[in-house]
Amino acid sequence: MKNIIKKFIPPVLLDFYHFSLALAGAVMYRFPSRKLKVIGVTGTNGKTTVVEMCRQVLEEAGLKVASLSSVKFKIRDREWPNTLKMTMPGRLKIQKFLRQAAHAGCQYAVLEVTSEGIKQYRHRFINFDTAVFTNITPEHIERHGSFERYKEAKGKLFQSCKNIHVINLDDKNAEYFLQFHAKRKFGFTMLGGFASITRYGGEASIVSAKDIQPFNLKLPGDFNVYNALAAISVGLSHGIGVEICKRAVEKIESIPGRMEKIKGELFSVIVDYAHTPAALEKVYQTISGRKICVLGAAGGGRDKWKRPELGRIASKYCEKIILTNEDPYDENLEKILSEIRSGIPDTRYQIPDTILDRKEAIKKALSLAKPGDAVIITGKGSEPWMCVAGGKKIPWSDKEIVLDGFNELTINTERNRSIDILKRDSII
Repeated sequence: MKNIIKKFIPPVLLDFYHFSLALAGAVMYRFPSRKLKVIGVTGTNGKTTVVEMCRQVLEEAGLKVASLSSVKFKIRDREWPNTLKMTMPGRLKIQKFLRQAAHAGCQYAVLEVTSEGIKQYRHRFINFDTAVFTNITPEHIERHGSFERYKEAKGKLFQSCKNIHVINLDDKNAEYFLQFHAKRKFGFTMLGGFASITRYGGEASIVSAKDIQPFNLKLPGDFNVYNALAAISVGLSHGIGVEICKRAVEKIESIPGRMEKIKGELFSVIVDYAHTPAALEKVYQTISGRKICVLGAAGGGRDKWKRPELGRIASKYCEKIILTNEDPYDENLEKILSEIRSGIPDTRYQIPDTILDRKEAIKKALSLAKPGDAVIITGKGSEPWMCVAGGKKIPWSDKEIVLDGFNELTINTERNRSIDILKRDSII
């Protein structure tokens, strides 16, 4: 109903509504960001991990920090899950969170900043001290109208932040984000296999690779090295020593729903939020061995263009594909899955299974796994809800389903062993 109403409201009135609500939230909570140094992290992938790493760096330096990500809210020692099904909360909620952070004596707040949030002015009346760019690949194209507009939405964070910019120099769109004015700019890169951080503005200097290498990251993949470089750059930009930054990111063992490994007796399961082609490919590239994947795509008209591409990537890397539900909203689930399937070559030697019930799809994947295999479940990560028709949300946890599945496998294995022993004894 809300989407139907929006179609009949002129864009200028919608913009005025969003702007007014942002102003009302800031006034209601007395412009709380003025009492904090706010760090905004934007990009297509890696935002949640960078927010968590930045918070860890700042806390390692003895600072009082609040953070807000798609996974959780945290104000100093108090944390609670983000159950909003929104990465960046609405204008009143985000201002209330910042007021709570200021009231708790926090010096810093680290926030995920999304293109949808920017489009709806959720970033307005927040005094961003630092803006961080992770990377950008096509996403939310239907919502923004084109990739260029999507990129421009991300750029508005850098337009509004005039103090410190931190930018991934290896992203092909880095130049776009470098054009915005800031007092200081930090760029990070891994080109040539070296990790280094370059400082722009004032006297240019480079943090040598030897100063921050080797990374002993517990999180896998080159993309997590990029995430760590972003967080270290933030720390350096705020006067925190490189050894403190490095020590902080190396302490992180896992982040819920982000390459989260669940170990079984014979094989492991990876639960990851990857829902874009670029993110999905990076996950598959990072994991070695025979792969069994559980794959879906969000409904509600969200980025339909990517569905065949998700199928193509899965067929390139995975031995077995199980297509299933993700967040269908009001869209026909079988149609979503047929569009993913259309990207899987007809010549593929193994036809993907289609199991509409996501819980059953996960358990099927577990039952197919052999010792040393990797079961990779993507799309939802640690999200606590599944969004279905009629605006309903069903409590959900991929991780809990995996753990239940492991228990069932153990019980079945023990039962089979008992049966084998009984058969053997009866023969004897």
